[in-house]
Amino acid sequence: MDEEYDAIVLGTGLKECIISGMLSVSGKKVLHMDRNKYYGGESASITPLEELFTKYEAPAPNESYGRGRDWNVDLIPKFLMANGQLVKLLIHTGVTRYLEFKSVEGSYVYKGGKISKVPVDEREALASDLMGMFEKRRFKNFLVFVQDYREDDPKTWKDVDPNNTNMAQVYEKFGLDKNTADFTGHALALHRDDDYLTKPCYDTIRRIKLYSDSLARYGKSPYLYPMYGLGELPQGFARLSAIYGGTYMLDKPIDEIVYENGKVVGVKSGGEMARCKQLYCDPTYVPERVEKVSKVVRCVCLMDHPIPNTKDALSTQIIIPQKQVNRNSDIYISMVSYTHQVAAKGWFIAMVSTTVETNNPEAEIKPALDLLGPIKQKFLTVTDFYTPKEDGRDSQVFISKSYDATTHFETTCLDVLDVYRRGTGEDFDFSKVRHDLGDEEQ
Repeated sequence: MDEEYDAIVLGTGLKECIISGMLSVSGKKVLHMDRNKYYGGESASITPLEELFTKYEAPAPNESYGRGRDWNVDLIPKFLMANGQLVKLLIHTGVTRYLEFKSVEGSYVYKGGKISKVPVDEREALASDLMGMFEKRRFKNFLVFVQDYREDDPKTWKDVDPNNTNMAQVYEKFGLDKNTADFTGHALALHRDDDYLTKPCYDTIRRIKLYSDSLARYGKSPYLYPMYGLGELPQGFARLSAIYGGTYMLDKPIDEIVYENGKVVGVKSGGEMARCKQLYCDPTYVPERVEKVSKVVRCVCLMDHPIPNTKDALSTQIIIPQKQVNRNSDIYISMVSYTHQVAAKGWFIAMVSTTVETNNPEAEIKPALDLLGPIKQKFLTVTDFYTPKEDGRDSQVFISKSYDATTHFETTCLDVLDVYRRGTGEDFDFSKVRHDLGDEEQ
C-alpha cells in the first residue's frame, strides 16, 4: 500500500464511485477505499429484506413479504433522466455494459389535493385536467416555443432574450397562470424552489427540453431505473475504474488523513500509509471540513399495491410543488416494484422525501403519505445535509455534498461534475459521449 497515487477516493457512495471512474478514465492512478464492507455508503441498497427491518429495529418481516433475498431496497432512490448527464456519463464510460435499465411508467404532479399526469407535449396538454381550455391553448403555445428554441439561433427566441429575460416574464409573455407556472417549474424543469423565477430563463428552458427529449426516448416518462436497484451503479463504476487500473479496497479503516503544510499527502490505514496528490471523499470522512446546512426526511414505505390514481403504474414519480402544501420546498415520491427485481412478486416500494422545515418532519410528509393508500410497513429517517466549507484547491481535498431530497439524479450529477472541475481544473469532456444507448447494450 506504500505507493503514491494521483488521487485517493474515500467512500463508495454513488458520487465517489462516479468520480473515481471519471478520474480513472481520464488517465489518473486512483486508489479507492471504504471503511464499510459493502458498496454504496449512505446510498446503498439493502438486501435481504430482514436486514432492512433489523437496521430500523423493527420486528422481523412475516412470510407475506415473500423471500427476503428477492428484496433490494435503496436507502436513497433516484431516477435517471433518459437524456440526462448521468446516462451520458454511463454510456461515455461504458458502464452500461454492466447494467440493465427499465423505464419508469408515470410522472405525476400534485394539485389541489389530487395527482395528475405531467403533460409534456401538445397532445397531453390538451387532454390534461390540470388546466382549463383557454389555459391549455396558452400552455401548448409555450411548449411549442420551448421545443423550437435553439440557443445558437436567435430567430427561434421569439423576442425572448434568454440571458436578460427571467422565467416569470416568459410565463407572463405566454399568459400562463400561477398553477401552470408551478407545475412547469417544479415537475418539468425540476426546480426545487421558486428562486428560478427571477433568474435568466435559459436554464429553465434547457431543463424543460431535457425532460421532453428524455420522454421522447421511451415514451411513458423521462425516467430510467436500474434493474436490481441503484446498488448496481456504484459497482458498475467500480468495475470500470478497475479496468482502467484503479485499485479498490473495501473494509479498510481510515485511521488518519495526513497533511503537510495544509495540503493532503496521504491516508493512513492499519499501520500503512498510501500517499496521494489529491483526496476525494464524502462529507462523513472529513467532518471538520463541512457544514450542516439542512436536514432531509425520508420514509421508505412497503406496500402490496400500486399508488392509487396512477393507472396501476408499476413505477412512478410524483412531485408535490411547495406552494400546493404551503411549504418552501417540494415533496417527492418515487415508487418502484417487483418488476425491477427490487421486491418480491406483488410488492411495491415507495419513498417519500423532502427538506425538513419544522420540528415534526413526519407531519411534513403527510400529504405524500396520504396519496399512497394502505402502507404495510414504513421506515423513517432524518439525515443532516452537509456541504464543503471550501472549494478544496488549497488543501487538495475535494468533498461532495450530501444527497438531497430529490428523486432524480440531476442534482447528483451537477455535484459530481463540480467536484471533478474543482479537482482537475477542467470540465469533464462529454463531447466523446455516444448518444445511442442501444448500441452500447448489445
